[in-house]
Amino acid sequence: MTPSELNPRVAEMSPKFTHLDEVDDVPWIPVRSQRNSDGSESHVWEKWVAFSINPMYLSLFAKWDPGMIVRKHGHFSPHVLTVIEGEFFCGERLCGPGTHIELPFGADFGPFRAGPKGVTLYEVMMGDPRSWSDDPEAMAKILEEHGVTQLPDPPIELPDGLEDLRKLYVAAEIQQSN
Repeated sequence: MTPSELNPRVAEMSPKFTHLDEVDDVPWIPVRSQRNSDGSESHVWEKWVAFSINPMYLSLFAKWDPGMIVRKHGHFSPHVLTVIEGEFFCGERLCGPGTHIELPFGADFGPFRAGPKGVTLYEVMMGDPRSWSDDPEAMAKILEEHGVTQLPDPPIELPDGLEDLRKLYVAAEIQQSN
C-alpha cells in the first residue's frame, strides 16, 4: 500500500476555528440551573464547538458559575476534560487549572461543585455524549449540604433526534429528596 492509498483527504473539508472568549457563531447555552441558598441562580454554560453524529462526538467549552453543583454521572462514551481556569471538586478531590480527567466508558465521577470563582473546562465525549446517573442519593446529599435547590434543566437542541435524557435523572433526584 502506498501513502496516497492511505490518504483520507476530502477536498471540501477544512479546519474550523472557535475561541473560548471570542464572539463567534457558537453561542453559550445554559444546560444546568440551580437556586442557591441566598436566592441567586447559578448555571452551567456550554459552547458546543463540534458536535458530530457520524462519527458521533462532542467537544465543548464549559463555564460553571461559582458554587454550581452537578450530579454524579457517566457518559455513553469515553469522556475527557481539562480544567482551564478556576476549580471544582470532583467528589472530594479539588481540581484546579491543568487538571485532566479521563472517564472511561462505564465509569462515573462526581458529584461536582464549582469553586468560589467558578470553573472553565474543555471537554470531549468520543461517542454518544449524553449522560447517565444511578446515584440520586449523592446529588440529594450535596444539594442539602449547600442549601441548593436544583432547577429544571434549560431546554437544549440535540442533533438528529437524539433524546434529551436529563429529565429522567432529575426526576429520580427529586423523588429521592422527597
